[in-house]
Amino acid sequence: MVAAFQFLTRLPMPRIAFDAGSLARSVKFFPLVGLGVGTGAALLHWALAPHMTPVVVAWVMLTYLVLITGCFHEDALADVADSLGAWTRERRLEIMRDSRIGSYGAAALVLSIAGRLLLLRSLPAGRLAAYVIVAQVLCRWSTLPLSYFLPAVQGTGQGARIARLSSRSSLLLGSTFSVAVAVVALHRAAVAPLVVVAVLTAAGGWFFMRRLGGITGDCFGAVNQMTEIAVYVCGVWTA
Repeated sequence: MVAAFQFLTRLPMPRIAFDAGSLARSVKFFPLVGLGVGTGAALLHWALAPHMTPVVVAWVMLTYLVLITGCFHEDALADVADSLGAWTRERRLEIMRDSRIGSYGAAALVLSIAGRLLLLRSLPAGRLAAYVIVAQVLCRWSTLPLSYFLPAVQGTGQGARIARLSSRSSLLLGSTFSVAVAVVALHRAAVAPLVVVAVLTAAGGWFFMRRLGGITGDCFGAVNQMTEIAVYVCGVWTA
């Protein structure tokens, strides 16, 4: 569990001895990390909503979500977006390894941040906390099936540390936990986010297999961003 929090957040955690397989074993705790991150955002909303306008509260929550993960998933989304303009698999991977950001990546970041800000602002106040928590849990759940079914494109990198290395028990445990959190938080309204996130995750896996022949760490992060946004869309659509 400590490895999961160390990998996905910037929260100070106890030091643990390095183990090459610790990240793959910790994948089942990724939704739990989402629960912790989402709960923090919900508490911010609870504390600030009586004193600030909804758009300012949404901005503070989004800033918190970006900072607590160190822009981890935003960086991945930008890398994947930049690679979309390349014609060959080799060039796509080269672009994704490049630390510089291009026009596609910049546009993806703007759309992601602006979209989440608008959606958080538009969620009904009474259900905002529930949707934020569910979004943070389910977007991190997306890593479980992707890492269970898809091979790594490259032999190195963070993606290679979990691709095809997640166990069936990790997939089942993490999935059960994620569904339970969604149902408890949203009741019947959990059906739409669960279905949409599952479909988007499957579509993302198919897309990366077709474009890259496997998956990288950036691919995990990009799907994470898309599924988080999808849950917010479900909340706004329902409202």
